[in-house]
Amino acid sequence: MTILHRLRDAGHTAYLCGGCVRDALLGKPPKDYDIATSAAPDAVEALFDKTLPIGKAFGVVLVDGGDDVHYEVATFRADLGYADGRRPDGVVFSSAEEDAKRRDFTMNALFYDPFADTVIDYVGGRQDIQDRVLRTVGVPTERFREDHLRLLRAIRFAARTGFRIEDATGDAVRELAGLMVSVSPERIAAELEGMLTGGRSRESFAMLKDYGLLVHILPEVDAMAGVEQPPDFHPEGDVWEHTLLLLGLNDETVRGEIHPIDLSATADIDIARGMHTGDFSGEQYVAGVRECREAFSDAMATALAWAGLLHDIGKPGTITYEDRIRFNNHDLEGAEMAAAVLERLRRPRRVIDWNYDLIRRHIHFSTLRKMRKSKLRRWLQDESFPMHLELHRLDCVASHRMLANWFFGVEAWREEKARLPEPEPLLRGGDLVKLGIQPGPEIGRILRLIDDARLEGDIHTRDDALALAESLRKNI
Repeated sequence: MTILHRLRDAGHTAYLCGGCVRDALLGKPPKDYDIATSAAPDAVEALFDKTLPIGKAFGVVLVDGGDDVHYEVATFRADLGYADGRRPDGVVFSSAEEDAKRRDFTMNALFYDPFADTVIDYVGGRQDIQDRVLRTVGVPTERFREDHLRLLRAIRFAARTGFRIEDATGDAVRELAGLMVSVSPERIAAELEGMLTGGRSRESFAMLKDYGLLVHILPEVDAMAGVEQPPDFHPEGDVWEHTLLLLGLNDETVRGEIHPIDLSATADIDIARGMHTGDFSGEQYVAGVRECREAFSDAMATALAWAGLLHDIGKPGTITYEDRIRFNNHDLEGAEMAAAVLERLRRPRRVIDWNYDLIRRHIHFSTLRKMRKSKLRRWLQDESFPMHLELHRLDCVASHRMLANWFFGVEAWREEKARLPEPEPLLRGGDLVKLGIQPGPEIGRILRLIDDARLEGDIHTRDDALALAESLRKNI
């Protein structure tokens, strides 16, 4: 309010605008507050001590409101055409009404005057919010041709709010879907991550498919529709339906809606591989999910969401019809494809690497019980293991619901976390050189074998390690 007061006291009109007004009318806490004003950018800069001209040519100045909180203050404007399908060629500063009429959707084109406690609506946005309708301001094709990213924003907003996309707006999305190929990868990725992590990814991606956008931005994902799966393992349907179910389950967890699941309708498939429901209670299930999620950083949550979407993109290209439908090496093929997709979208290297590992190993839980202790413990110690647990859980619950391996992994992870911190290595490379082993790859191989023996519990002391190293040296 301080910024609004100062603008008003200086003789300028100033309103809250955009998303914060929309969210308040929806009964949701606004994520941030933007201000629209009659004050020109130079006047805004003159009124406040700390400003940043982040988009001064377009009338936007960032104002420091104190306590590390910044507010976008934008001058009322009208746009002068969009030659590049992204940003206006120029702007002219104008009135609040003209400013509302150049915005994307009616629900985002509202102003709020906190001094008069009045919503100012030039475009019918308040009625559309009441009717739960997403509609462009003005002619839909014109709005989408101005900024092609609005095609994706229409889907994200509709999914987030649960609004119905108005018919003319939806028809324009379908007609102009091909314009997405002109949008930069970074802008597309930002919108997709907003969908994936916002708790409504299932609805978002279902609409991306239905409105013809998915094939232009993620053709590898679009190709999963109609790819049938073996019903014993996937009673839910084809690869696309499975992926949507998985996204929906992740959405529920993101929203904090973690509930026990019904396992009564499942049937054991392969007891030896842990393909059975498992012996745990609903309370243990919920506790395991929460514990995994609490180990996540925001970057991990984003990486997992991508992995949920992409984990089966290798299936369309690997399907075979043998004794049953099979997807041989789809995990390896999918890992390569997912890395390529995320590189194309210019995602951070860590997210790409996590996804490659998550997808490459996402069917390894069938071997979890048979792993050598040293191999299992190394995996359990990896910071990414909670993500592997969560992807496995989501994958299983979205299909056969055989969760015995998931619960085994949860218990093993807990046991590993409870261990005392690992001691220093029993031997180092210099110790092996003193035994007469020449520097080179053999040093690393022997150190790994020694560490394996320690993890297996076969050796415990430095003398044990030296004796094992001597034995290995003699066999070189």
